[in-house]
Amino acid sequence: MPERIRAAIADIADFPKKGIVFKDITPVLGDSKLFNHSIDLLAKPWIDSDIDYVAGIEARGFIFASAVAIKLNAGFIPIRKPGKLPGPTYSQTYDLEYGTDTVEIHKNAIKNGAKVLLIDDLLATGGTAAAAIKLLDQCNCTVAGVGFLINLTFLKGQDKLGDTLVSSIVSY
Repeated sequence: MPERIRAAIADIADFPKKGIVFKDITPVLGDSKLFNHSIDLLAKPWIDSDIDYVAGIEARGFIFASAVAIKLNAGFIPIRKPGKLPGPTYSQTYDLEYGTDTVEIHKNAIKNGAKVLLIDDLLATGGTAAAAIKLLDQCNCTVAGVGFLINLTFLKGQDKLGDTLVSSIVSY
């Protein structure tokens, strides 16, 4: 069924800017069987790994990570843009193609030594996922791995994730 998931992902030319082909996951989300199967496939590599928390990166990562957390009987941890979380946070700034961005996590979100799985919808250049891993490292937890619905392998984002175990359903 990964081939059905791949077939459902729509290519949108020149979005969000000219020259970019956006991978639209909305058709996968709108099909209950494909969405459910994508959650099963994202959870499968870690089903027997005693994951304590599943962290999801804002915003589309929340969709998949929260469902995977339920599947793994784990808690859900949001990784958000600045100013979206109340209370003390860790922040991590990372480079984009044209500028920088920042992600944050609550300082008390994760118990010391917990096992965490990071989930997002898409791995492109790897900057956001690498920043999220650095945030999780500040929380004194173990990052068990990272899962993505889509991996754009030609952008070599996995190279920025070091030795972290990476799993994806669809690769381009």
